[in-house]
Amino acid sequence: MANQTISEYTQVIRACKEVFEKKTKDYGTAWRILRLPSITDQIFIKAQRIRSIQEKGMQLVGEDISNEFIGIINYCVMALMQIKLKDNTSLELSYEELEPLYDQTTGEIMDLLKMKNHDYGEAWRDMRVSSMTDIILMKLLRVKQIEENNGETLISEGIDANYQDMINYAVFCLIKSGFLKHENS
Repeated sequence: MANQTISEYTQVIRACKEVFEKKTKDYGTAWRILRLPSITDQIFIKAQRIRSIQEKGMQLVGEDISNEFIGIINYCVMALMQIKLKDNTSLELSYEELEPLYDQTTGEIMDLLKMKNHDYGEAWRDMRVSSMTDIILMKLLRVKQIEENNGETLISEGIDANYQDMINYAVFCLIKSGFLKHENS
């Protein structure tokens, strides 16, 4: 099962990276102007929309909920890249400059996924997408609290670990939602 998860994870991240590349070519790196709390709020909006649609059982805006999970993944990657690029004051970076950092960031998260999957025995496969959405929202509230505490924690993981976990849960949601079947057809 672990090899299947790695294959599925890789396919989801590849799809997310394609969206990131196209949006970077359309918009440049306008997101670089955002402070971390603003990126956190962007992720929150996407997760809240998903939860709202899950609870109401319908949506009025045509954009598919899988696009929101892709947005959560990409905004979390952007946040992690912002952390790494904090000393780089250049707002405009080319996709070619960002691509290795995107790959490094998602590679680190895949390594985390492998370790957690080993320890938890792929428990996520038995979870509901709605529960994982709630966990993403909980992690967002944790990040907001850490941001309010100026990034300081007494015992808890930091902001970066929460962004990493949100990426993994969003990937799991896409896998469980059948995104890959739609993507591969």
